[in-house]
Amino acid sequence: MDENQLNVKVADKLTTDRVFGRMTQYSLEEFYPDYLEQRKIFEHPKGLNVIYGTGAAILAPEPDILIYCDLARWKIQLRYRAGMSNWHRHNEQEDALRKFKGGYFLDWRWADQLKKQLLPKMDFYLDTNIKKKPRMIAGIDLLHGLAEVITGPYRTVPYFDESVWGGCWMKKNFKLSDSKPNYGWAFDGVPEENSLYLRYGTVRIEVPATNLLLVAPQKVLGVKVYARFGAEFPLRFDYLDTVKGGNLSLQVHPLTEYIKAKYGMGYTQDESYYILKATPKSAVYLGVKDDVNKEALSSDLKAAEEGKLQFAAEKYVNKFPAKQGDHFLIPAGTIHCGGSETVILEISATPYIFTFKMWDWGRVGLDKKPRPIHLKEGLDNLQWQRDTKWVKENLINHVIPISLQQNEVIERTGLAESFEFIETWRHRIKTAGKFENHGSVNMLNMVVGEKAVVKSPHGSFADFEIHFGETFIVPAMIEEYLIEKETDKEEIIVLQAFVK
Repeated sequence: MDENQLNVKVADKLTTDRVFGRMTQYSLEEFYPDYLEQRKIFEHPKGLNVIYGTGAAILAPEPDILIYCDLARWKIQLRYRAGMSNWHRHNEQEDALRKFKGGYFLDWRWADQLKKQLLPKMDFYLDTNIKKKPRMIAGIDLLHGLAEVITGPYRTVPYFDESVWGGCWMKKNFKLSDSKPNYGWAFDGVPEENSLYLRYGTVRIEVPATNLLLVAPQKVLGVKVYARFGAEFPLRFDYLDTVKGGNLSLQVHPLTEYIKAKYGMGYTQDESYYILKATPKSAVYLGVKDDVNKEALSSDLKAAEEGKLQFAAEKYVNKFPAKQGDHFLIPAGTIHCGGSETVILEISATPYIFTFKMWDWGRVGLDKKPRPIHLKEGLDNLQWQRDTKWVKENLINHVIPISLQQNEVIERTGLAESFEFIETWRHRIKTAGKFENHGSVNMLNMVVGEKAVVKSPHGSFADFEIHFGETFIVPAMIEEYLIEKETDKEEIIVLQAFVK
């Protein structure tokens, strides 16, 4: 199928929107309409034949040697920015947001469908993350490595990136490179895009973290989570740093019925802001003000989108002071925005691109183009009844004590009980804390403390060292574990998230 035919076929999925498409159900075979005829060419080959490229195994499903070439999604995005096109499309000059849309809604989906079939029978695995320096291992060794990862806690490879709102706290405290003026956000605990490092002797390879879910989804996620979400990791942690920067965008996430009907997603982006670091100026915008005038708010947002005025956010939206340890819950449909001078640990469901920006303080993106605004979609999903009184009663520091012991205090901090499937528990540990997985994969972050060790009470996995601010994952096959403090400070605090 040529490029024009492909574009016609996927037009309803790709859409004309700069950011959002519809999740595809296509498989790669559908883009090789004559693949059955093409296969006949290789049924009785003469001499050495090498078939390479995306979908090569469709043309030769039983090769003598199968090599799978792989690339982490973050590296794909960097290559989009540098001019790489989407698969089978000559769109090198298209802006990176549109390329990412093509990858997210189309390319990565049908590629992973095929990858799931090929990983168990590949002969060799080729890591292509470093240009002109590929690294290859035996396919069986990759599978053994992935199986070893999920016998204990593990971390994904984080990545940090520049943002329009700025942010300098992570740069200093995580000792990041000076190559960028700021690091406003980080994915540290987003298996959909993060990768894993695996070492074989002196060779270190990098593989997409999603490979774990392609080969052992139930062991990673747990039976109940897999039954509900399939082979998708439903939790994510990321950082938003606005210290010495500006506000995040004022935004809304789509309701479940909306995201399903319009974008083909099975669940939506419920989330929360856990305040990792704060200053006296820190704040979170959350919910509309009591008795807000809907028509005036909508009219002013439309005028701001047209450049006729600067939207007066504090006239219509609550602005609450934020301090370290506060937890703001943000079910889909709630208007919100992180303020400046704050470091946020964002805990949310995985559909992370579905943000309807309604006001972005008149900024342009790092590419010097206007940042996408989706005002109609935002207003269609905004829940007007979530006003000042409701937000205070339901979404701010909704802390419930779970257990009070001499060495450990456990509190439930969220998320919104009637709306969100994620549960978060805060463990205040003086010496050692006991953890249960609640029948779900766990995602955790040590939000206070310097160093601790995750241990198995039965010796089933090696001790796993964690440090301040590091997100780590405990697979569901580990039903219980301990976290022991390794420093002399009074306590450490670990935030635990799981599917309830």
